[in-house]
Formats: sequence, C-alpha cells, structure tokens
Amino acid sequence: MQAPEERLGSFYLGAEYDLASSQRLEKPVHYDARDLTTHAVCVGMTGSGKTGLCIGLLEEAALDRVPVILVDPKGDMTNLLLQFPDLLPENFLPWINEDDARRKGKSPEELASSTAEQWKTGLADWGITPDRIRQLGQSADYTIYTPGSETGVPVSILGSLAAPRLDFEEHAETVRERISGTVSALLGLAGIKADPTRSRESILLAGIFEHFWKKGRDLDLAALITSIQNPPMRQVGVFDVNTFYPEKERFELAMAFNSLIASPSFQSWLEGDPLDIDRMLYTSEGKPRHSIFYLAHLSESERMFFVTLLLENVLTWTRAQSGTSSLRALLYFDEVFGYLPPVAEPPSKRPLLTLLKQARAFGVGCVLVTQNPVDLDYKGLTNTGTWFIGKLQAERDKQRVLEGLKSAISEAGGSGGSVDYDSIISQLGNRVFLLHNVHEDRPVVFQTRWAMSYLSGPMTRPQIKKLMASRKGASGVAEPAALAAAPAPAHSTVDARAGGSVGALPYGFTAKPPGLDPSIRQVFVPVRFDARTALENHARHTGSVPAVQSEQLVYEPAVVGSAAVSFSDRKRAISENRRLVTALFHSGPPAGAASWEGCETLGGAQESLCDTPDSRAWAFASLPENLSTARNLAAFGEPFADWLYLHSRFQLTVHAETGLFRRSGESERDFAIRLQQAARENRDREVDALEKKYEPQLERIREKIRKEERELAQDEAEHQSRKTSELVGLGESVLGFFLGRKSTRGIGSALSRRRMTANAKADIEESHETIEDLQREQEKVSAEMQARVQEISAKWEHPESALAGEELAPRRSDVSVHFVTLGWLPSWRLSVAGPDGPTTLTLPAYELAGAET
Repeated sequence: MQAPEERLGSFYLGAEYDLASSQRLEKPVHYDARDLTTHAVCVGMTGSGKTGLCIGLLEEAALDRVPVILVDPKGDMTNLLLQFPDLLPENFLPWINEDDARRKGKSPEELASSTAEQWKTGLADWGITPDRIRQLGQSADYTIYTPGSETGVPVSILGSLAAPRLDFEEHAETVRERISGTVSALLGLAGIKADPTRSRESILLAGIFEHFWKKGRDLDLAALITSIQNPPMRQVGVFDVNTFYPEKERFELAMAFNSLIASPSFQSWLEGDPLDIDRMLYTSEGKPRHSIFYLAHLSESERMFFVTLLLENVLTWTRAQSGTSSLRALLYFDEVFGYLPPVAEPPSKRPLLTLLKQARAFGVGCVLVTQNPVDLDYKGLTNTGTWFIGKLQAERDKQRVLEGLKSAISEAGGSGGSVDYDSIISQLGNRVFLLHNVHEDRPVVFQTRWAMSYLSGPMTRPQIKKLMASRKGASGVAEPAALAAAPAPAHSTVDARAGGSVGALPYGFTAKPPGLDPSIRQVFVPVRFDARTALENHARHTGSVPAVQSEQLVYEPAVVGSAAVSFSDRKRAISENRRLVTALFHSGPPAGAASWEGCETLGGAQESLCDTPDSRAWAFASLPENLSTARNLAAFGEPFADWLYLHSRFQLTVHAETGLFRRSGESERDFAIRLQQAARENRDREVDALEKKYEPQLERIREKIRKEERELAQDEAEHQSRKTSELVGLGESVLGFFLGRKSTRGIGSALSRRRMTANAKADIEESHETIEDLQREQEKVSAEMQARVQEISAKWEHPESALAGEELAPRRSDVSVHFVTLGWLPSWRLSVAGPDGPTTLTLPAYELAGAET
C-alpha cells in the first residue's frame, strides 16, 4: 500500500475493507483527532486485534503531540515503548519469549530474525517507513509507572491527600465529589465496605477531609489517623462526634489505617513521583508524555484504590483547564471491566462517568476498551461518539453493542436504519473493525494498519524494570564523581580565626566590620550557599572540583541600591512592578562621576537584607575611603536611577501569530504547553475554514457527478431497450423473408433501429467521459485542498520556532529608588590544593537574580 500523506490532527488507522470479497481496499482510513473529545469505546474478543488497533491509535496521538494517561491493568500497553526504527533482529531479541521460540522449534535468535523480517514486511505493506518510527519516538516521552512497586517508576499517593488548589466556596461541589471518591478509595484499600452516604466511616472521614481542605491545608495518612482519634469538628449533623461515632470504635478504624501504613509493603506507595496529572502529561521541558500506569501486580482492592485516586485527580485537572474544541489530552483505559459496571457503584464509577459527561468541553477525550460490553454501564456507552467494534464471542455481547450503538446514533440525531449493523458485525474477522463515528455520514469497515511498536504481549515486571532503568536513573541529579570523592570542607571556628589551623587574617581584612558614622546604614546580603554548594556551582562551570583544605566566610564591601521599576503594556494587559536589589563592587575612589556599570542584580527582595552579619563570618575586607561617608554614598543615588532607566528591561517571549506571550512567573514548560494547545486550536480552526471554503465547489462537482450517473443509468436503460427493439425488428424481417413477404419498409425500420441503438451507445460513452472528467476535476480540487491543509499543518507543527523576543522599557517616572547605601557581600574563601601548593579560591555565597543553582 502506498504511504498515506501525513496529516496532523488526523490519525492513520488502516484501510477500508470489503467484507464481500474479504479484500483490503486502497483507501486509507483517517480519523479526525477532535472526534475523540466525544470519547470512544473499543469492543472485541481476545484475538480480535483490538490491542493492535489501540496501540496504533495511541501512536498517532503521540505523532500529533497529544499527551495520554494510560490505565493498563494487564500490561499490554507497555509495548508502546518497543519502537525499533532499524528493525534489526538484535532489537527484537531481548523481548522474544523463549517458550514461544521452543514451541515453534526455533532458537530465540532465529525467532528474533523472523520477527524482525515480519515487522519489516508488515510495515512496508502499509507504507510505514523507519523514519516515521523515529519520528514517533521523538514526539513523546514514554514512562511506565508502577504504583505500589519500584519495578518501574513508583508513584507517591500522598499528593492525592493534599488539598486541591481550588477555592472551596466557588468549587464546593467539585471538592466534595473528590472527597467522596478519595474516602471510598481509602476505605476500600483498608478492606472496609462502606456506603458513601450512609456509613459512619465514610461520613466521618469526609468531614475530616472537608475540615482541612476547606482551609487549604494538606493531609497525610498520619494526620488522618490522628484526626480519626481526635476529630477536628465537634459535631456530625446534630449529634456530637462521640455520640455519632464512639471513641472506642473510632480507635478501631484508626488501627485499621495504622496497620495499613505500618506494613513494609505499603511504603512503596509513599515514595516516587507525585500523582500530579500535569507532570504526568508533560515533561519538565513541556514535551508531551504517555504515562502508562501498569497495574498487573496489584490486588483488586489496590487497583480500585489507585484507579479511583487517578480518576479523581484527572477530573480535578480537567476542570481547571480552559474550554476548547481541539483534543488536549487523552485518558485511555485498556480494560474497563469492573470499573464502570451497569449495576454496582464502585468508587471509580462516579469520576469516570463524570469525565464522559463533562470532559468534552475541556478537550479531554476518554477511550474505553473491553472484551465484555455487557459489563459496561449503559450511560457510559451512550456517552461515546466513536465505536470501534471488532469480532465478538457471544451473541449477548453483540446484542448489547447493538443496543448501545442505536442509542448513541439516536442521541446524535441519526436513525441508522439503512445500515444492517447486525450482519456487518457477524462478518468481522481478525483485525477487521466496524468504525461508527457520529461525526461522519456513514460507518466504515476497515482493517487495522500494522503497529509501529513491537507487540510482544503483556510485559513481566523484570522486563519493565529493564525498560525503566535509565528513566529512574535520570530522574535524580547525579553528583560529579570528583565532587563525590572530595572530602567535605571543615567549618571554621573561633580558634581558627584567632590563629589556629587556618592561619592569621589575610592582608586587608579585619575581624570585625569597620566603625562608621551612625547615619550610614550598613546592610548584609544573606548567605544563600554553604561552601559545598558554592563549590558545586563552581564545578558546573569549570568541570573540575579541587580538594578543599579549609573554608572561611568573608565579607567584601559594595554599594547596594534598592529600587522598584514598573513596566506596562495596555495592549497585552501587562502591569509589572519589579523590586530590585543591586550591588556594585567599589574598591577604589571613583574616576569622575559615580557609575553603576558592571553592577550585579541580587536574588531576593529588599526585606531579605540583614542588619547583622552571618554568625559564621570570619573576616571583613577593608573599606575604601570613598564609601566611608554618607555624602559619597549619596552620590550614587541619581546615577543608580539613570542606570535603571537605561538598562532595565522586561523581557517578553512572544508568538506573533497567536498573540500569546510568556506571562510573568510562567515557566518555559507551562508556556510551551499553552502554546502547543493554541497552535493545535488554530490549526483545527484554519483547516475547518479551508474545508468550508472548498466544500461548495466540491459539492457542485459531486452533484454534477450524481446527475451524470443518473443520466448514464437512463442512457444504459435506453441502450438496452434499443438493442432489444433492434433484435426484435431483425427477427421480424428474417421471418417475413422466409414467409415470402417482400417489403422495403422492414429494411428501413431495421436501419432506423440500428441508428438509434448507436446513438444510445454514444450517449453512454459521452456520459462515461463526462463522469471521468468530473472525477479528475474533483481529484484536482481535493488535491489542491489537501496541499493547503498540509501548508497549514506545517505552519503550526512547530510554533516554538516562531517565538521572538521583545523588550518593554520603563519611563523615567516608572523608576523609584528606595535607598543607596553600604552593603557587604558574603563569599567563601577556600584554601585548595594546587600543583604548586595551596592556593586561595574565593566563591560567592550570595545569589544573583536568575542564576541557576
């Protein structure tokens, strides 16, 4: 099959399939990503090919830079990480099952070789190149999380007990729903079956959570246990706490949770990455992430506990987003059986149903996968706009699917009466699916494309550990080997300063700050780094870590100025006020007017300046004469204001096409995420406008084709009628000849009929030519439109490349100087080993504005 054209926002899922001939057609099936905002359900028995279909769907989402949360109870979705662009046997070998090789009478190496060839052939058959696989690997970050285990990347649940960053009064209903889900999950994990609206356990815990969260205070399990024993509220309803839930019985509930957290196996639930949906969807650089939550190792109660917490967090994150019609993120649930049942009410059901009802408005799509559609809640099925239906095992499964499908069609305002879904579903084979999309005019039967990821089957924990080894190692900050080996510098002491092991005071230093006129205010810049941290900062720039023999904290004089500078831009609604503390080293008399060239802006605000030195201070540098009088210091005031006016700038990162700019305090990561979403929305909007522009022209051509096809049918009927009439006339003439009738009228009639038959045939040929011309015109217009679509997609594919920097300058009236005075800057004076003996290394102990540490 020829490689289909790449279209951002359009998922290449396979090709149309003819059930009658059991043949794949050369018509690629592209699925509009935005249609997933109305959610999708995929049903099919084991072996139907739904894993391959869903892996392909997720691969397309990655290529379109759509982040995904994947709930993987069995371990199939971990195959997404097995991407081998080179398609070499050695790539596949580590993932070959030795038992499979033995059953096939092959060695693992032979099976790896044949598998590599099979994948190479399969991908080529679907027009998929190695470059597309490389692009897939570069488009998203893939992480396998293993809650309750350190096999993959562990997940800490403590963040789920933290108060949501929502105003309680404004979002009371949302917060209470999350409290209900969290309480149900915790009780389920502790083995306590409780009705969320009737049981004392649920009501008490919900009251405790509401008490803390209403005040914006976080909870942890220890605080929860303490609060169960001593509830922070006096009454529950109209009864006091002890009447509603006696102390002795509360103690038993507290013991149940205490036993849970005291278990050594539970400690892994408290370590690892926080359950922060924003971090799960994007890396620290703003790259989309596919976060796979592997749950195969957990018990049923543990799975329900974690899934409920995850869904509650996804729901809270979703509600905090802005509205959009473009696909922002996906929640993929690989086997939803037991989490959305038709009758029972497990803790996971309410948040999942809420997402199906509300997430569409925020651009968040849900994809639910199951083998058993009879075990899904009917309301959940009718809230899905896309159905992927594969081969089904039982008749009742088919009937359940048909009922849900008809309801979904009815909800969308359709009838579906002209399609025999029952017959189509009965004929489906492996890797052949019926796609019903409420946003399209007709259902499509298609065969799924070959997956770019190697489908090795459910992964084992050792395999996951191998896959995530590098990811877990990269999550921490590695310490340079030389630094790790260097001994920690010994802290100075009073004895040392008096002439101990570190020696006497160096030339030009005194043990105390100089005495000055009381009118001169002296400020001390706070010590931000200890000697070891200062050395680490130094090593990052130089790449070497010398062995430290001793350390002393010294202060050096400088002119310190504090000011506020305002920046404004009415068009962008920017109004920023920056408070700056700036230091200027001055070791000698000024040459002419005081100048602030070469000064440094310090980290921290004016309030962080101290009136006394750090207790570790060892020595103070001598004070230059020109900084010893209030008059000389005051001379720096006006030049300071001039310097701020000329050099202070508010740096803006702007994307001109969207009008977006990086807000004050917004990280590069958050701005990149916001820009990606805006680019996706603009792309979809422009493509919609383009299709709307071309639609009348294409519809006119289609109408002409339909008209010509009707005329063709009439011409063919007329031609058939003329041929019949001609044959009948010929028969009559022959019969008349044998009967002795001699008339020229019969010959004339035959010639007339022959002429009309020829004319009818000519009309048919003319209709065929006209239809072919119209089809060529249709193809030309469609190709022109697709070329324009490609231009739009390319334009918005990398919005970060169009970022530009702008500067806002202050007016003179926007600069306000608070004070200019004498300041003291702390530094670490280190004695380090050198090739020619000990040398002195002086490193700043203070922080500069914007410096990376």
